[in-house]
Amino acid sequence: MSKKRVTALIKKMKSVRIFLFMCLIASVLFAAYSINYKIKYWGFSTNARSLTDIWTIEGHVNFTPTDEPVKISIARPTTNDDYKILGEDVVAPGYDVKTTANRVLITSDPKTPEKAQDIYYRVLLYKNTNPVQKPQKVSAPKVPDVPLSEQELEIANQLLETSKKYDGTRPQQLIALLNQPQPEAIVQTFLPERKSPKETALVLHRLLAVEKIPSRIVRGIKLVEEKKTFSADILLEVFEKGVWQVYNVETGVGGIPKDFVIFQREGNSLIDVEGGVDSAVKFSVLKSIRSAFSMAKHRSKGLQNLKIFNYEFSIYNLPVSQQNALKWLMIFPLAILVVVIMRNIVGLKTMGTFTPMLISMALIQTGFAAGLICFGIIIGVGLLIRTLLSRFNLLLVPRISAVVIFVILIIQFFTVLGYDAKINIASSALFFPIIIMAWIIERASITWEEEGTKNALKEMFYTVLVGIIVYFVIANESIRHIMFAFNELNLVILCIVMLLGTYTGYRLTELMRFAPLVNAKKPEKRISK
Repeated sequence: MSKKRVTALIKKMKSVRIFLFMCLIASVLFAAYSINYKIKYWGFSTNARSLTDIWTIEGHVNFTPTDEPVKISIARPTTNDDYKILGEDVVAPGYDVKTTANRVLITSDPKTPEKAQDIYYRVLLYKNTNPVQKPQKVSAPKVPDVPLSEQELEIANQLLETSKKYDGTRPQQLIALLNQPQPEAIVQTFLPERKSPKETALVLHRLLAVEKIPSRIVRGIKLVEEKKTFSADILLEVFEKGVWQVYNVETGVGGIPKDFVIFQREGNSLIDVEGGVDSAVKFSVLKSIRSAFSMAKHRSKGLQNLKIFNYEFSIYNLPVSQQNALKWLMIFPLAILVVVIMRNIVGLKTMGTFTPMLISMALIQTGFAAGLICFGIIIGVGLLIRTLLSRFNLLLVPRISAVVIFVILIIQFFTVLGYDAKINIASSALFFPIIIMAWIIERASITWEEEGTKNALKEMFYTVLVGIIVYFVIANESIRHIMFAFNELNLVILCIVMLLGTYTGYRLTELMRFAPLVNAKKPEKRISK
C-alpha cells in the first residue's frame, strides 16, 4: 500500500473518530436533559424501588336533617403547588353530587331525609415533584370591610400600638401580642382566655384590616397518618410586599408548614351544611404507596412538552406484559457493550460474538449455580457425543442436526430426572437455547480437532467467563431499572460501541503477550567492579 493511501486512510479514520465523538457528546447531552426531565416532571428515580406516597384525606359529615332541603358544600384542595389531586370520591347515597372548580356540592332529592345522615368525601393527593418555589407577585387585593364600633376601634388601635414592642413583621408582632402566656387585660376584651386558633385568626384579620393590610384565613389539613379524627387547621395569609405570606396564628412562624395541604382560602368554613342541625365534621388521614411508574402518567398530564416527552407516546404507556418484555430488551445494549469491551479491548476470544450474552440470559432464568452445572453437563455430554459422531464422517449439516437432536434428548432426560428426584438443577436445563448449545458443542469440537485441547478449553473458559460477567451486569435490579426508565442511555452506548469499533491499538492480552519482548530490548545494567 502506497504512502499516500496510508495517509488518506489515517485522515479518514481521524475524521470518523471526530464525528463519532461529536455524536457521543450530543447523545450524552440529550440523555442528560431527558433524564432530568423524567426525574423533575414525571417523578422517575434511579432507585428501582422508589415509591410515591399517596395521601387519602377523608371528611366525615354527620348531621340531623330538618324540614328544609339539604345542601352541603365542601372545599376542594385545588390551590396547592406542593400536592396534586389523584382522585376524588363522595359517598352520599340518595344525594346529587356536583363538582365545581373549588367546591363539591351535595344536594338532597326533593324528598328530605328524616334520620341522621353520614356523608363522606375522600380525596387522594400525591406530592408534586416540581412545585412553584417562589410566590408570584399579584396586584394588591381590596382590604375587606370589618365593621367595628367606636369602642372596638379604640381598643383595636391600642392593641396595634402595644404590639409594636414585639419583634418581627407586622403580623408576627400582633400574633406575639395575642399569644402571651399571661395576656394583658386589653387583649382579653377581644379574645377569651381559652381561645381557639379560629378566634385568634379572626381577631388578627380584623386588626390588620384596621391598618389597611389585606389578609385572609386559610384552612387546611396536616398530613399526619397517626391522626384519625381531627378538625381542620387554620392559618393566616397576609398580603405583604406584593405577595401572600402565610403565618401560624399561634407561633407566628412564617411559611406553609411541611406536609400541609391547603383546602380553602377565605370563606366561612371548610364544609358548610344547610338543612341540617347538630352537624359535625371530622377528618382522617391515611397514607398508601404506589410505584413511580404508575404515577408518571398522572404527573405528565397538563405538561406542555415536545412529543418525544409525551407520556402517551412512550413505552411506559404500554400494557405491563409488553413493558416487561421491553425491560429485557433495554438491557441488551449494555450487555453488548460489555462483550465488545471484553473482545476488542481486553482481547478475550469467545465462541461467537454474542454467545456469552445468550448464556447469561439463560443463567438469569435458571439461577447462577444451577445454570452453570447444567451448562457444564450438557456441553460435556455433547462433546462426547460429537466425538463419537466424527467417526461416521458425516457432512456438516447432518452432523450439526444430529447434535441438536442429541441436545434435545439430553435436556429431556435431565428434565424428567429432575422432576422425579425433585432436583431443580436438572429442570433448569429447559431454559438453555438448544440451537446455541448445539453450535457451541460443534464449535468446541472443531477447535479441539484443529487447534488442540488447550485452545479449545481456553476459548470455552473465556466464553463462560464473559457470560458470567454479563450475567452480573444484567442480573442487577438497579441497572435493569435505570436502563428501562432512562432508555435514552442506549444512544450513549451506541456511540461508545461505534467509537470502540475504531480502536486499532493493542488489546490488554496482547500487551501481556508481548511484555517479554519489551523486557528483552531493555539494556542490561552492568555492575561495576
